[in-house]
Formats: sequence, structure tokens, C-alpha cells
Amino acid sequence: MPGTDATPEIRPFTFEFTDAELDDLRARILATRWPDRETVRDRSQGTQLATVRELARYWASEYDWRKVEAELKALPHFVTEIDGLDIHFIHVRSGHADALPLIVTHGWPGSVVEQLKIIEPLTDPTAHGGQPSDAFDLVVPSMPGYGFSGRPAATGWGPKRIARAWGELMTRLGYTKYAAQGGDWGAIVTDAMAVQRPAGLVGIHTNMPKVVPPAIEQAIVAGNPLPSDVSLMDDEERAAVEQLTFVYQHVYYAYIMGSRPQSLMALADSPVGLAAFMIDHDRDSLDMITRVFAGQKEGLTRDDVLDNITLFWLTNTAVSAARLYAENKETFFGARGVGLPVAVSVFPEELYQAPRSWAREAYPHLIHYNRLSKGGHFAAWEQPELFVEELRTGLRPLRRG
Repeated sequence: MPGTDATPEIRPFTFEFTDAELDDLRARILATRWPDRETVRDRSQGTQLATVRELARYWASEYDWRKVEAELKALPHFVTEIDGLDIHFIHVRSGHADALPLIVTHGWPGSVVEQLKIIEPLTDPTAHGGQPSDAFDLVVPSMPGYGFSGRPAATGWGPKRIARAWGELMTRLGYTKYAAQGGDWGAIVTDAMAVQRPAGLVGIHTNMPKVVPPAIEQAIVAGNPLPSDVSLMDDEERAAVEQLTFVYQHVYYAYIMGSRPQSLMALADSPVGLAAFMIDHDRDSLDMITRVFAGQKEGLTRDDVLDNITLFWLTNTAVSAARLYAENKETFFGARGVGLPVAVSVFPEELYQAPRSWAREAYPHLIHYNRLSKGGHFAAWEQPELFVEELRTGLRPLRRG
């Protein structure tokens, strides 16, 4: 029940969006002033006009926000002030004894919506093909500036500070032994937690591993020649270098948000502009979402995509979320010296496929490494069954002792 965890520091949280707000959203979609069609036949110029027109048509005429709103409201929500900022989180305790507490962190352009499909299977495993010993207590926070969490009014809320806040949150909830999981920004925050080693953290799981040798990542970012020993790489390592080179050449959204987030204020004024920007995260995800709005069945549905975008719109967090890129002072994929046990899941359409050799080097206490057959950057959202099994298997060693 939502009141179970309530203390003077932890307050139950509720939210409500009015029909007037939804009517305003619909009116803005219908009033969109459209640009010309792209001058190429592929997605090399970004999100294609036909995709966004169909997204807007569906959003204005068929999409129902109230469905996901009801799903969210059925969960226990809380807020607590940490380091001067209100942090929102979903907290679902398992009914099974000895459940392993787990804090799961989303990324950009994500939110707690990304984790909705994994909450029940992880907290109630016997109803979803698992054993009682697979159970987790779940803590799913909204990062500062995202969703229902507070929006920082000053600089300083980068991944390391968020990691410290997450450690405080788990302590405040009374957990003396827990694990952490993340993808995208969540992976960066989770790695930072593992470096900081807050009391109670016994290990992590990541689906976007930070394992790239620093000299290699620095060369790729700067566009410099790779280190001379690159000729000794195996096929997995060479493929990862090629993928990372492509990523750093094409993550334009990250460069924009990292240098000029406030200039993106149009995203707070145009829902269609917000959608076009958010779905252009990476090549494979954009390809998948394009197919979804062309009528194909994929890991995500049209409603999945719009649930997340609509939450960004209704909470007006496009710009505040973007500022996280400006706050980050480190590379995205470089190894950081994690000493805790780590479980790694490598999905085939992730930004890069982390080689086992790099994972072993970066995570000397690697307890699990698996390359999956399908799934991409938003793994928990796209392939929840595979993701849940990875968490059950990968973090099982942490339950001992």
C-alpha cells in the first residue's frame, strides 16, 4: 500500500492531469505547422515527415493517455527530499520473503514508463514463470528534471550526484543490502554508484556497460588515430570500435543538449516537435519506431512510444531533462574502475555490443555476461521477458550470504 513507507521524510505522492490539459495537447497537435518532406528517401536527415504525421494523427485521434495513467496510479508512488531536491520514486515491495531490493534507473529519452512491464514479473515472480527465490523489491526513481521529480534550479546535478542521492534513498528506505540496475543514463548512474560503493550496495546489472578502454574512447571522441595495439583486437573488439565510431559521429541530440539545452525551449511548446526529437535517439530505435507507425508489430507499440512522450509533455520536462547532458563531465562508455560484482547483458541493437574481453577488464568481479538474440537500447521496455530473465540470472549470485 502507498502508505506503508510513509515517514516524515518519505511522503506518498499522487498526480492528476486534467481533461483541459489533454484537450490542449490535442489542439496543439492538430495545429502543427508542418515542414517540407526530407530530400532523401532514407532516415539520414532524421525523423521522416511521414512517420511523424502518422504519429500525430494517432496521437490526436486514437491514443488514450488515461490507460497508462491508470497503470501508473495503481503503483505506490512516493517523494522525498534529498540534497535539496524532491525525488519521486515508485516503490513496490514483493510479497515473497528474502526478496532482493533493486533500484532501477531509466535514461533519456525515458522515464519510469520504461520499467512498467518489468515491475510485476520481478516483484511477483511465481505469477510470471519464476521461483519465489527470484523475487525483488523494486525502487524505480525519476531522475532529477525528469517526470515527477524536482527540476534542479542550479547546476550540479550530474550522474555522480544522482548516484549519491540514490544511495541515500536506499538507506532512507531501510535497505542494508541491495543491487542497482540501469541502461542509458541509468547505466552511467549505476556505474557511479558502484564506484562510490554506498553502504548496502552489493552489486549491479547494466545493459549499457561502461567498459571501453579509456584510450580507445578518447581517440574515437576526438577523431584521432586509435592506439597502436588496435591491430591486436579480436573481431568483437573491432566491431565495437566501429559501432562506437558511428555513435559518436551521429549523436547530434547529445551534443545539442550537452551544449545548448535551453535553446530547445520549442520542445516545451510543440508536442509534435518534442516527439520528432525524442524518437530520433539512435538509428536502430528510430528504425523500429518508424516501422511501428507504419503498422508493423515490434518490441514497442504505438502506445508505448506515446505513453513516454506524453509524460514528458504533461510534466513539461523536455528542457529540464536535457540539462543532464550539460551536467555530465565524463565520456559515455569509458571504464571507471568498478570493484563490485557486475552482471552484463548485451543486446544486439544497443548502441554498441560490449565485448566480453572489455567487460572482464573493466569489471574484475564480472558475475554474468550474456549476449542476447534480440532487443535494443530500451531493453526493459522492448523485451521485458528477456530482460527479467537476465536480472534473475545475472543477480542470483548476490543473493547468497
